[in-house]
Amino acid sequence: MATSKVTYNGLLRTTAVHLQSQTQIISDAPVDNQGKGEAFSPTDLLATSLASCMFTIMGITGKTHAIEIENATAEVTKIMATEPRRVSEIHIVFNFPNKENYSEKDKKILENAAINCPVYHSLHPNIEKVIDFGW
Repeated sequence: MATSKVTYNGLLRTTAVHLQSQTQIISDAPVDNQGKGEAFSPTDLLATSLASCMFTIMGITGKTHAIEIENATAEVTKIMATEPRRVSEIHIVFNFPNKENYSEKDKKILENAAINCPVYHSLHPNIEKVIDFGW
């Protein structure tokens, strides 16, 4: 069964529909690549999916080990390269509101969970991943 359906809307915009939930994501080409930049670009989604995946696996692991990560945030920065145009680096800075309550063991458990998420391992090894857990 397909995961999603993507429609090209014209003017460098797409609409992706998650078939199970019917949730939609609109993407636009970025301003520096002939687009309007009015929504996530496809490469923004790629970089952002890394942080979302890391949080998902940390959340699963946190439930197992009674480590609360609710309301944590992550700022994602995508660095582009040319020839060929591609994502060359993804920088993620996490902020955990209750980090002062985490033991060193808790921190290691969360870090290990994050870097073992499926997106992390699916990205090309040439994409540099700079992760700051904010401890």
